[in-house]
Amino acid sequence: MREVLSLHGNRALLTRANPLAKFTAVFAITLVLALSIDWVSASTALLADFALFPLAGLTLRLLWQRAWPLIIAAALGGWSTAILSADSGRTLLDVGIWSISEGSLELGLGFMLRGLAIALPAILLMSCTDPTDLADALAQKAKLPHRFVLGTLAAMRLVGLMAEEWQTIGMARRARGVGSHGSPVQRLRATLGQSFGLLVQAVRRASRLAVTMEARGFGGSARTWARESTYSLLDVWVLLGGLLIAAAAVLAAVAGGAWNFVF
Repeated sequence: MREVLSLHGNRALLTRANPLAKFTAVFAITLVLALSIDWVSASTALLADFALFPLAGLTLRLLWQRAWPLIIAAALGGWSTAILSADSGRTLLDVGIWSISEGSLELGLGFMLRGLAIALPAILLMSCTDPTDLADALAQKAKLPHRFVLGTLAAMRLVGLMAEEWQTIGMARRARGVGSHGSPVQRLRATLGQSFGLLVQAVRRASRLAVTMEARGFGGSARTWARESTYSLLDVWVLLGGLLIAAAAVLAAVAGGAWNFVF
């Protein structure tokens, strides 16, 4: 399996931008979307995110592979919000204990779209950002502690290994006849057992990695850098693009009368 958090030969335009500039742009978009529960601002941000796909080297197929749990969670969250919210306006669906009105449907739609609009920029960021470049930027530009940065880098690099480890544990358990058959309860218990095995492997791998990094002097105070993290004109455009998307989302919601301040 290919590593989850790596570029895989991605040479799109956004891969050349400084990771901190991309992170700041994503933070601006996320902050705006977290302030309102409406479908207009979320839809505006989503359309902008889809337009940025070619610049990040991301396709719809890759998006589904990397974000399908988030997409399903957003859909379920929107549905549950729609059926559990207080009814307002005309009733659209009434099946006894569940009912959906115009107001609750709008709230559920806003919740679902907001979840997707918050998740997609993060997926875009990780799809066009090398973990090593991100660590360099965090240490050199953000001046974060070296141990924190290197620990973050190690964790990001191990995500792909954990995915491979999950497959390996699953195949080993199926070879022993565990988890490949039985009732839904038995399959659930087998999945929980496999998750526990993955947790044990992750703790062991993290412990070995921490000892190795400490032995090689990664916790020292003096440090040199193989690659210098720099800013360019592209980073200015990335920041302006993030601020423009955030502003457009707010203006569209306010102009359409859909702005719903979360507080």
